Amino acid sequence: MPTPSTLLASLALLFGVGAPAASAESGTAATTVPTWRLQPLPALSMSAPTSASLGSGSAGGTISASLGTVTVADSRAGQMSWTATVTATDFTTGAGGPAQTITRNNVAYWSGPVTAFSGGARSRTPGQPTAADRVPLSSPVTAFSSRKFPNATSTSWRPTLVVTIPAQATAGTYTGVITHSVA
Repeated sequence: MPTPSTLLASLALLFGVGAPAASAESGTAATTVPTWRLQPLPALSMSAPTSASLGSGSAGGTISASLGTVTVADSRAGQMSWTATVTATDFTTGAGGPAQTITRNNVAYWSGPVTAFSGGARSRTPGQPTAADRVPLSSPVTAFSSRKFPNATSTSWRPTLVVTIPAQATAGTYTGVITHSVA
């Protein structure tokens, strides 16, 4: 699924310093306009699966399935931090009426531990390290965070969704969107 990302654009600044200097010999003025370019910060990026099948379940039951690997790569200079968040939409089938909707309150998420990493980091912190820590996606949730050393790093995890199917849910194929983002 596509993930939002923030792109930092180049910023070119042009400015003058002081008043023009007059030449004593010619009576004319000469102006110097220094310029410099502020380079963009290198990328902070995220990759996540574009789709996932959670399997099937019965009304009144639960489904638990991995979404696949999510990775954050951070090549910014310096000791930077990032936080990955996750949000969800309701899951619907058919016309999406009350019996055809599984609200995001019934969709729980847990990040699990780091599954792969590269580079040095001061910390790599899962939002929900174990299944017992799972939280409903009724509002944005911190999935993972990190504070890195000056070198490039990457951090991966395999989050799990746990969907509680309401007893009155209509049979069908339910579709929803899980969005991971990083800043």
